[in-house]
Amino acid sequence: MSDIEQLFANNKAWADGIKAENPDFFARLAEGQSPEYLWIGCSDSRMPANQLVGMDPGSIFVHRNIANVVPPSDINCLSVIQYAVEALKVKHIMVVGHYGCGGVCASMEDQNLGLIDNWLNHIRTVQSRHEQELNACATLEQKQDLMCELNVKAQVEHVCQTNTVREAWARGQELTVHGWIYRLKDGVVNDLDVSVSGN
Repeated sequence: MSDIEQLFANNKAWADGIKAENPDFFARLAEGQSPEYLWIGCSDSRMPANQLVGMDPGSIFVHRNIANVVPPSDINCLSVIQYAVEALKVKHIMVVGHYGCGGVCASMEDQNLGLIDNWLNHIRTVQSRHEQELNACATLEQKQDLMCELNVKAQVEHVCQTNTVREAWARGQELTVHGWIYRLKDGVVNDLDVSVSGN
């Protein structure tokens, strides 16, 4: 069996297992989605949103990109936020980064990385704003960890500045934006205590 064929076999086993445990699961799932959460996370393969917080399919609307960046020029990300807030009426937007993020670490290196440099410049802007704080770190790992946290906090600010979120708050819509970070070494998600609510 090829690697790709194995994926189909895994899917069949997963679907059969779900149906055996809950025969109506997929019928309900097919009726539509009404998640309360939008997860904006990193594309890293070790960051499966639903699994990290123990939620079933249909519970979390997900957008992922390199280093969980929310630039004001990214129509894809902005469209996801708009759909999540206006159509799905999510109550929580979580920006979730992780320690050891390859995108964040790459942004801290002084080298030309090609096309991705255009994307990493969004993170480098955050780095330049916090240069003194970062330079006070004793080790490279501490500096990288702090930069991962600072990046999440900056992206929370960017989410809060979007027209979609500001207009939702102006309407009195229940919506809170959170900044979280995941530690690959122990599997634990931590709150960075930067939640913002319009109410």
